[in-house]
Amino acid sequence: MAIFNPFTLSGKCILITGASAGIGRAIAITCSKMGATLQITGRNAQRVNETFQLLEGNGHGYTIADLSSESDIDSLVSDMPLLDGIVHCAGIGFRKPCKMLTASDVDDVMNVNFKSAVLLQSSLLGHKKVKKNASIVFLASRAAVSPSIGNALYSASKGAIISYANCLALELAPRLIRVNCICPAMVWTDLILKGGLTKEDLEQEQLKYPLRRYGKPEDVANLAIYLLSDASSWMTGSNIDLTGGGE
Repeated sequence: MAIFNPFTLSGKCILITGASAGIGRAIAITCSKMGATLQITGRNAQRVNETFQLLEGNGHGYTIADLSSESDIDSLVSDMPLLDGIVHCAGIGFRKPCKMLTASDVDDVMNVNFKSAVLLQSSLLGHKKVKKNASIVFLASRAAVSPSIGNALYSASKGAIISYANCLALELAPRLIRVNCICPAMVWTDLILKGGLTKEDLEQEQLKYPLRRYGKPEDVANLAIYLLSDASSWMTGSNIDLTGGGE
């Protein structure tokens, strides 16, 4: 007798951006274990290929693309098969006090964390690459509503993504396409190790969380599986906090 599994991704084709490392890589690997056929992309050819080699199953593809380049977006979309799911993971971290911010800082962060996802999504929809009943997931952050010193631009970029996704969910609801955001607190990736604190400092800080640890990329990946699967067919316009009980 077949085991009932509402979280299976078998038969689904899913695009994951920012798949070269961290949360994006974990989501790609986990999706492949759940039966999905993947299209992954990132800027670093070596790291994207490393992710590709870790995928289970057959039929996957990868593209090296800088999503801050509209020509790279055009090339990526033109070769893309029809999609059952999209996970927008591409992003950068950034810390600088507000009084020191420059125009180039604003452009750098917003172009990668917000503009590229918006333009990619627009192109995918315009070229009719997104199937009816598909699921779109954005990696946002608790930083959008949990301010910290020096994190203004990063927080603003994630807040912008949440606001955009909420509107997109309404626009795509007639086609039964779901749009949701995952808002993690601190997750052990290279991004937090570049934030100015040492690994030892972070290991002490994580003990302040009720579950006494920061998240792992796999924790985020498992939530993404739910949002990509048919198990979440009545969920759209949601921003899900994933915090280990912390703020």
